Amino acid sequence: MPTGDPVHGTVVGIDEAGRGSWIGPLVVGAVAVPAERLPEIVAAGARDSKALGPTERERVYRRLLRVAACRSVALSPSAIDRAVARTELNLLEARAFGRLVRALGPAVAYVDACDPNAARFGRTVAAAAGVPCRIVARHKADRDLPIVGAASIVAKVRRDRAIRRLAERLGSDIGSGYPSDVRTVDFVRRTVGSAAVLPTWLRASWAPTQRVIPPHPARTLDAFVG
Repeated sequence: MPTGDPVHGTVVGIDEAGRGSWIGPLVVGAVAVPAERLPEIVAAGARDSKALGPTERERVYRRLLRVAACRSVALSPSAIDRAVARTELNLLEARAFGRLVRALGPAVAYVDACDPNAARFGRTVAAAAGVPCRIVARHKADRDLPIVGAASIVAKVRRDRAIRRLAERLGSDIGSGYPSDVRTVDFVRRTVGSAAVLPTWLRASWAPTQRVIPPHPARTLDAFVG
């Protein structure tokens, strides 16, 4: 943890996975432990989820479930599209962070800031939480703070599971869900190119949508959230 006054009470870390995904939800994950048990988060192998392969992420995730309270919020493609239309994606994410802070009631929460201005993001999360809590927002917090790295693992594992459930529901290999994945691009082109309306699992506001399929109105039904 960052140096400074000793931390007492519950400590929470929060991060997200799937912000840049083309299909499926953005998942915000949180991990909460009493301050005196923070070493157990390190012992469980918590670190930035991007530094771990899928098998190791699942292994560390299972360890975290034994030593910490793990929570998550899934933001659907339709919610993301509405936020993008209002230029409020950071606000949507901050509100999800705040929701988890409110649910877990920590003394301090360390959050990975998606806003270029980390302090501003922290203030927005605090306002959204609406409960007494010290919010520490930092860039690269998932890399530098094990409690936030643990949250990144929770978010990543739960998002990956949501993508697998979506693939099973659709009966197709949909890849990782990111526009950099050729399997995802091929799937979207095959499935959506001639559709009359956009499916609820697709982020209609994303630039790749406009590049690979003709423009047409998006559906407004509740989106898949895993």
